[in-house]
Amino acid sequence: MLGVTWTDASARVSGSVEIRTRSVDSGQWSAWLRLDGDSGQGESGAARGGTEPAWVGPSDGVEARLRAADGATSNRLPAGLRLDMIDPGNDRATGMEPAAFTIEETQSPADTAVPLEPTEDQKPSTAPAEPAGATDEPAADETSGQPSPSASSDPTASPAQSTTTPSGTPTSPAPASSSPAPTVSVPPAPPSTVQQPPVTSRAGWGADESISPEEPGYLPGSKIRAVVVHHTAESNSYTCEQAPAVVRGIYAYHVKQLGWKDIGYNFLVDKCGTVYEGRKGGIDRPVMGAHAYGFNSETTGISVLGTYTDTAPAQAAMASVARVAAWKLGQYGVDPAGTATLTAGASGRSYSGKTWASGAQLSFPAVHGHRDGYNTQCPGDAFYSRLSTVRSWAAGPVTDLAIKSVTGAGLSGTTHYTRSGITVSWSAGTPSSLVSRYELLVDGKPAATTAGTATSAKTNLAVGSHKIAVRAVHQSGRTATTPAATVVAETTAPSFTTKPNLALRTGTVNTTAVPLTLKWKATDSAALKEVRLTAPVAKTYTPITYSASHTAKSGVATAWKMNARDQAGNTASASVTGTPVILQETSATRSGTWSTKTSTSYLGGKSHSSTAKNASLTWTFTGRSAAWVVSRASGFGQAHVYVDGVKAATVDLKSATTKYRDAIWTKTWSTSAKHTVKIVVVGTQGRPTVTTDGLVYLK
Repeated sequence: MLGVTWTDASARVSGSVEIRTRSVDSGQWSAWLRLDGDSGQGESGAARGGTEPAWVGPSDGVEARLRAADGATSNRLPAGLRLDMIDPGNDRATGMEPAAFTIEETQSPADTAVPLEPTEDQKPSTAPAEPAGATDEPAADETSGQPSPSASSDPTASPAQSTTTPSGTPTSPAPASSSPAPTVSVPPAPPSTVQQPPVTSRAGWGADESISPEEPGYLPGSKIRAVVVHHTAESNSYTCEQAPAVVRGIYAYHVKQLGWKDIGYNFLVDKCGTVYEGRKGGIDRPVMGAHAYGFNSETTGISVLGTYTDTAPAQAAMASVARVAAWKLGQYGVDPAGTATLTAGASGRSYSGKTWASGAQLSFPAVHGHRDGYNTQCPGDAFYSRLSTVRSWAAGPVTDLAIKSVTGAGLSGTTHYTRSGITVSWSAGTPSSLVSRYELLVDGKPAATTAGTATSAKTNLAVGSHKIAVRAVHQSGRTATTPAATVVAETTAPSFTTKPNLALRTGTVNTTAVPLTLKWKATDSAALKEVRLTAPVAKTYTPITYSASHTAKSGVATAWKMNARDQAGNTASASVTGTPVILQETSATRSGTWSTKTSTSYLGGKSHSSTAKNASLTWTFTGRSAAWVVSRASGFGQAHVYVDGVKAATVDLKSATTKYRDAIWTKTWSTSAKHTVKIVVVGTQGRPTVTTDGLVYLK
């Protein structure tokens, strides 16, 4: 971790400070990283002024450059500029001195290279700078929390970036205060309206308490009125296991380099959502931080490790900010979604350009960004635009609560149907860590209660129509309820009002595939979902489908099994068995002149053909459906069809294309009985030929 500091703690850089580092792993120089030219906070008695620190990871070289604003010369830059480097180590941070360094003169009119740790006459010193931290201990915090700065920085300046090292496993919620010295008047730790989130203690992240021996300070009114949200303006490429090292680095920079009495923030949060105790004095006490110039005496500060100018923090980090804010404000009866009136401890200017005088009464959101009360980009544009979400999460109720599905039930229109058991799944916009519980409501009463991490619940319903909803209870106690879904529990099975039945149909006949039609009709008292054919093939039909075309093997009894299913899952079964039988033309009783034709295209390889008027073939059978099978061609004529002695149809065998084994005429009866079908040649003028291939009946 590194930063640039200067002698006068009240001075500010009217320009830009940039650094770049050389990676130990790749040997490559990074891009130039712009540091916020003023730490943006501090406290009375600070030894030095400085930029925000930047976490750069394992590096073996660093370059720094300062660019004066508006073409200013180097004398516009603060005196005593120094590059401070920190090794956070495994347990305590230490200052670092360079093995060697160079100082470059002005490279271009726009760049002003300045000596780091210059002498009084601005001549560069060749000796390495002494690490900061040897200054006198800073004085006790003033109400403003910081000496008055000089001219404000360029509001367009990018915040300093710093790679951060997230913590490992969070500790359990930190105990009460860190046992301040007996001479300090410790204010009470009032109970909060919400549960305290887990917080990694100072010992947990490796704070070296020997470098900040001063007693903690507390808010003059012992009341927190608002939460100020920050980012540490660092790189986001750190791993969560590295976060404690980043916190140690910030701590060392604030104390050893800037001369503060402790780390400035009250809490820090890494991108994985781990919360770290910042300034000592007790996380449940109104500890005076050094994070919001002019407003430290009425606020607590939460800073997320990383830079969030272009990218918002991860949900886990934002959720932790919301949890800490809700807990701390809940100790003092402050609504996180409300506003707070703060008294300015010093004159100031916000990032948006609003100015005020010392003593002014200013209204802020109870959870607001650092830029609202100070001229800084902090907490970054992307994070700042999401603060309304943080406030909503902290205050409750749960947002965007919606039922996603009702399983164990079928849906027809807007109504679900079940036999009894259902599983209701839901989603919510508020992170689960801020939700106390979910309740599954049946007709307005809780039927199941789950943890705030759950996304579904089960229940059994009594027969009848019910209104199902999900209620979320936020940690604040505020509730949100989904619109109700209608679920009907019913156990009445569907019925086949028309039992499955078979009929022969027209089409090409083969011994292995006789065309037929399967018919049925199923209904349900509530909502029919589908009808399934389960044998001899598997097919699924819609509730309004009542017939389907199939084929069956001749001479084989085939069972056609069906299942009707309603939306609730109730079922009914029915079946029909049929055997298609092919009667060859040779089995018919003949009259008149008929000749035999041979071809593999005919059923059985043979057919009968006649041109003689009134020549006939007669078949007698017992069944409920019959189909006459013929050959067709452009020169073929007509034939009369008689059923049980009554003329039923006249069939024309003329066809533009030659067809074989064509079932051209069918007849179906409601029940199976003995019937006679007779074919009579009409003797059509110019095309008298009739060629018959047999008769098929269904028994």
